[in-house]
Amino acid sequence: MRTSPGGLTQAEADERARTTGPNEVAQERKQGWPVRILKIIRNPLVILLTTLSTVSFLTGDVRAGSVMATMVALSVGLRFWQEARADAAAQKLKAMIHVTATVVRDGAPREIPLRDLVPGDMIKLAAGDMIPGDVRLLSSKDLFVSQGSLTGESLPVEKISDRETEQQSSPTELTNTCFMGTSVQSGTATAVVVTTGVQTYLGSMARSITGERAPTSFDQGLNRFTWLMMQFMAVMVPLVFLINGFTKHDWKGAFFFSMAVAVGLTPEMLPMIVSVCLSKGALAMSRKKVIVKRLNSIQNFGGMDVLCTDKTGTLTEDRVVLMKHCNVAGRESNEVLLYGYLISYFQTGLKNLLDRAILDSPDFHGKVIVETYKKLDEIPFDFTRRMMSVLVEGAEGQAILLTKGAPEEVFLRCSHFELDGKLSAMDPELVVGLKREYDTLSNDGFRVLAVASKELAGKLICAKEDERELVLRGYVAFLDPPKDTAARALAALHKYGVAVKILTGDNPLISRKVCKDVGLLPDPMVLGGDVEKMSDPELAVIAEKATLFARLSPAHKERVIRALRGNGHVVGFMGDGINDAPALRAADVGISVDSATDIAKESADLILLEKDLTVLEGGVVEGRKVFANIVKYIRMGASSNFGNMFSVLGASAFLPFLPMAPIQVLTNNLLYDFSQVPIPADSVDDEQVTRPRPWDIGEIRRFILFIGPISSIFDYTTFFVMLWIFKAWDPSRASLFQTGWFVESLMTQTLIIHIIRTNKIPFLQSRASWALTLTTLSIMAFGIFLPYSPLAPALGFTHLPPLYWPILMGTLLGYMGLTQIVKMWLLRKHWI
Repeated sequence: MRTSPGGLTQAEADERARTTGPNEVAQERKQGWPVRILKIIRNPLVILLTTLSTVSFLTGDVRAGSVMATMVALSVGLRFWQEARADAAAQKLKAMIHVTATVVRDGAPREIPLRDLVPGDMIKLAAGDMIPGDVRLLSSKDLFVSQGSLTGESLPVEKISDRETEQQSSPTELTNTCFMGTSVQSGTATAVVVTTGVQTYLGSMARSITGERAPTSFDQGLNRFTWLMMQFMAVMVPLVFLINGFTKHDWKGAFFFSMAVAVGLTPEMLPMIVSVCLSKGALAMSRKKVIVKRLNSIQNFGGMDVLCTDKTGTLTEDRVVLMKHCNVAGRESNEVLLYGYLISYFQTGLKNLLDRAILDSPDFHGKVIVETYKKLDEIPFDFTRRMMSVLVEGAEGQAILLTKGAPEEVFLRCSHFELDGKLSAMDPELVVGLKREYDTLSNDGFRVLAVASKELAGKLICAKEDERELVLRGYVAFLDPPKDTAARALAALHKYGVAVKILTGDNPLISRKVCKDVGLLPDPMVLGGDVEKMSDPELAVIAEKATLFARLSPAHKERVIRALRGNGHVVGFMGDGINDAPALRAADVGISVDSATDIAKESADLILLEKDLTVLEGGVVEGRKVFANIVKYIRMGASSNFGNMFSVLGASAFLPFLPMAPIQVLTNNLLYDFSQVPIPADSVDDEQVTRPRPWDIGEIRRFILFIGPISSIFDYTTFFVMLWIFKAWDPSRASLFQTGWFVESLMTQTLIIHIIRTNKIPFLQSRASWALTLTTLSIMAFGIFLPYSPLAPALGFTHLPPLYWPILMGTLLGYMGLTQIVKMWLLRKHWI
């Protein structure tokens, strides 16, 4: 690093700063509102509607142009308003490091802003400091570093300055290296800065979470549907134009009619319906303690069939708890708890998480007894011995040395062990059994410390040499315990068809224990080192089988997410640390919590106000309701429009006049669209929210192709009635034909909403919301009234004969019955 113990000179630091730049992890500019609006507009359906609206204005059809322009404006406005908060991930990272570091420059320590740090700087670290860059330790004393924000580990890890002797699978496992974004829990150290800014481990994550997000399942599905409708239009509109041009010899009229057909085929309400559905869903989810940051994520939330989640704080309580205090045989021992409490109580060093867990233990009821003990001396913890001791005086005046530390180190200093009041020598045969009990606790995921004691009669001080010929008393075992609600929440998600996978950076043994406790299968378990060696196809296979992934780096988590998405799953990821940010962005829906790091919250699509999986259940149901209502509109609008245009194509071929005037096509379309406005508030059958419902363009295509032509069948029966019963062949009676088809078309497609909106028998087993029912009745009544209204002449309508109405009633009943039969057949075939 071309430096020295006296650090760099200021001139050297200035020169390096010009080369490396400021010590900032991201320098992305916040997107302005014009860019965000352009991203919203960059949608195939919005572009199509805008194009048709422009053509309508240019050809003098102001009414059609205004309707479509209004739909576009409402859709874009709603989306922009809901997503007004820009992606500020980089700015949050910068805010996180607006602190100072103690650096040695020109041979003297000084405080400088973190952004001024350069590679080669010598730094001093103490308890509470943030690690200002990726650094190599040169010396350390009792150094514990909290890496939870990068790795998900619940316990701080010890760091030493010694050379690494083994190859590590993840950079964060290096014991002589500390990383930017982590913090010093206890101890002191001197280190040299190796990398700064975007070159750090944290900086590499910042690069992965800025820039364009990959299209989600919802975006891809909506785009596929739009292209499907554009393919229909590309075939139908030119055909209608050419057929009418050649048969009617009125090319101008054919052009306007084909434009009306294009508008009729376009589900122009879709952007607005989607935005209103999503906005309504966002409000409903906020009442369930889920804040929606990005609207599209609601449907992905509902369509999610795999939820990947971090372990710490999600399944667990995110706090270290004393779970066991036992003798050498594994039976509960109050004496071991008392000795462990006395050591943590009297030691004067910085109390770590394990000490606090013992002192906060609800199992300890001997605080009155503690007052009878007096501290005489202590031997602080160090990394060589990996233990600490305190010398206390008991109530009877005897001096007792109490020791707590790593079992393998304590074992070496014990000559006897105590069990049921009897002392036994630490014979090699017996030590095997003692170690087996310790190994059992460790393999169950516990962090285990051994507790030992020794009487030092008459001594007032102690030294490391006294830590020998100890008596092993037992063990204290710690764990970040599962939440009481975790198992119940996982069962609820399973009921709704959501598989849960654990992606954690924590210890595999601890992770396995937690999985077992909450009812998840821990095998096969995949480690980060395994993921590193796998190709993408190999990872795709194992990702399907495995439930638990441990010791993962942020890049490993992101790869697992992408593998699952590549397998066709709609994947959610829930995390709250800096290390979770890349996976949050890679998922179809990123879920964080209100207490998460700023970078995690900014990378997420949804934020839970409670760090609890039970909150997800209500959100999943709301997401599925939103998607169900969006699909209702797509099914109804697309199949109805397709059927109508199929009828137009046939009628254009044999009629000597236009089957419906352009203004009538647009009026019909406008009224039908108005009847669908209440869809976002429509009730949803319970069966439609029990399983994930991802986008299936094949299902939508089948629905259009089977249900759409049914309306054409009854359109053609209406053609027969108007031509043969009411003698409307003559072009002079074209208005009668057009009025009859207009009313029939409007009535059938408005009423059929109630058949298509449910998989059950409409009106009997499933009823629409009162708003949708009222709108349906209003539009049907208005359609009956139009031919007799003052608007009739302007729209080209004429009075219909009395016989028309009973025939229309029979048509409606036949249409509803046949559609219900075909719908049930499609359901039995599992085609929809």
